[in-house]
Amino acid sequence: MPNSPPKNLTIATTGASGSIFCRELLLAAAGDARIQTVNFIASDSALRVMAEELQISGRANLLSQILGRKALTTSVRSKIKEQSNADIGANVASGSYPADAMVVIPCSMGTLARIANGIASHLIERAADVCLKEQRPLVLCVRETPLNKIHIRNLYRAADAGATIFPLIPAYYYRPASLDELAREFAYRVLAHLGLPQTQAFRWKG
Repeated sequence: MPNSPPKNLTIATTGASGSIFCRELLLAAAGDARIQTVNFIASDSALRVMAEELQISGRANLLSQILGRKALTTSVRSKIKEQSNADIGANVASGSYPADAMVVIPCSMGTLARIANGIASHLIERAADVCLKEQRPLVLCVRETPLNKIHIRNLYRAADAGATIFPLIPAYYYRPASLDELAREFAYRVLAHLGLPQTQAFRWKG
């Protein structure tokens, strides 16, 4: 967890199932006044998954497609900055840019492997590499099952380098009424881990 709540957050999404979790995290971050800037990066593989799971069609008006036109207000549009995964020279690729934390949700095993082994040929991996070298919070919401030994070794390598492994495993004990609620609560847990507790989140009372 960072020493202070992140004002500048990077959210990336890759080619693993679970696009709804990325959507809910973007919505929650957009609605949190403590967060001033969100840099959003989607890989090409993520677009392929989102086409199946969220009915996204291409990169045109991507945020509007993901969040919905009603949610994409002027304030949200000014807060969330879309970055190209091919732009290795984007702001978040430099340690001098004041990114406070990064979340990869969902994080594919391929992305995990590149991060864990320092292969930063695209912006997502480079931004993650910057977080590790600058000792900034990096949360990897990994999604795969079953895990083979290569996956497990890469999970260890990433964790040993400073990343938080935050498997995309939602809770069920609060009896969510819908998939959206399930994904939303997971997004709240991710933000709480970064020092941004959400007032709407479920609290276990024992």
